[in-house]
Amino acid sequence: MSEAQELLEAVRAGGLLTPGGAVVVLLSGGRDSTCLLDLAVRVAGAEAVSALHVNYGLRESAGGDERHCRLLCERLGVQLTVEHPAAPAVGNRQAWARDVRYEGAAQLAAARSADIAAGHTATDQVETILYRLASSPSRRALLGMAERDGRLIRPLLAFTREQTGEYCLARGLSWRDDETNDSATYARGRVRRGLVPALREIHPGAERNVLALAQTLRDEAEVLERLIDAELDGGDSIELARLRALPSALGRLVVQRLADGVRGRPTPGSARRLQDILALRECGRAHLDLPGDVRATVAGGVLSFARTPR
Repeated sequence: MSEAQELLEAVRAGGLLTPGGAVVVLLSGGRDSTCLLDLAVRVAGAEAVSALHVNYGLRESAGGDERHCRLLCERLGVQLTVEHPAAPAVGNRQAWARDVRYEGAAQLAAARSADIAAGHTATDQVETILYRLASSPSRRALLGMAERDGRLIRPLLAFTREQTGEYCLARGLSWRDDETNDSATYARGRVRRGLVPALREIHPGAERNVLALAQTLRDEAEVLERLIDAELDGGDSIELARLRALPSALGRLVVQRLADGVRGRPTPGSARRLQDILALRECGRAHLDLPGDVRATVAGGVLSFARTPR
C-alpha cells in the first residue's frame, strides 16, 4: 500500500470524515488544505463537500491563490465559495483574518448542517504548543488543538506537513506556498524558523516528544474534568466557602470552568484571579471583574459568573 493510500485509510478510520457526511473545507490553496480537500472528496464524496476560500487581498499572490482554488475545486467537483473582505485599517490583522475565515465557514456549515474541516497538521500542533508555552502561562495552553471542537474538525492532526506534501505529489496535486508563513514578521514564523530547528538540534525526537506530552496532558485533563463535574454537580455556581475548602489547583479549575461557561469559549486568565475571588466577602453582594468581559459575583455566599455589564 502506498503512503498516500495509507494516509487515506488512516483518515477514513479516524471517523472525522464519513461517507456522505457534509463538510465545509477551509481552503487556502496550501499543501495541507489541498490534501484535506482531496481526502474529503474521496471519503465523503464530492456532493457532500464544499469549500471556502477567503481572498484577503493582502499579498500580491492572493489572486493566484484564488485562481488555484477555483481550478482545484472545478477539478474535484466541489462547490466553492470565495469571500473578499475589506481589511481593517488598524488592529491585529491575523486575528481579523482568522475571525473572518471561521465566521464565514460557520455560516456555510449552519446552512448545510455540516462540519468545518481545517487542515491543521501535527507540525502545526507542535508550533501551536510551543507558541502557547511562551505566551500563555496555563496548563490548557499545552493541550494543543483538539481533533474535534464543536463543528470544527481537524482530520490531518496526526500527520506532518511533509506527509501532506507527499500525498499531494502522489495524487498529482499542486499547491500554493504562502511566503509569509516562514516570515519572521509574525510570532508563528519565528517559532517555525528558529525555535523548532533549535529543538531538533537539541534532540532529534523533540517534535514527537512535544506531541506525546500534549497527548498525556489531554488524557489527564479528562480526569480533571470529572473532578470539576463532581464539585459543580451540573450547576453554574458554587458556595464560596466550598471553593475556599478546595485545593488551590482544583479551585482554579472550577473558576475557569465557570468563567468559560459565561462566554461559551475559553477566557484565559480567570483562574489566576482565584485568590482575589476567595477574598470577596460572603455577606451581602460583591463583584470582581475578570479577563474576557466576565464578572464574578458573590451573593448570599454563592459565587456565580456573568458577562461584565457595559
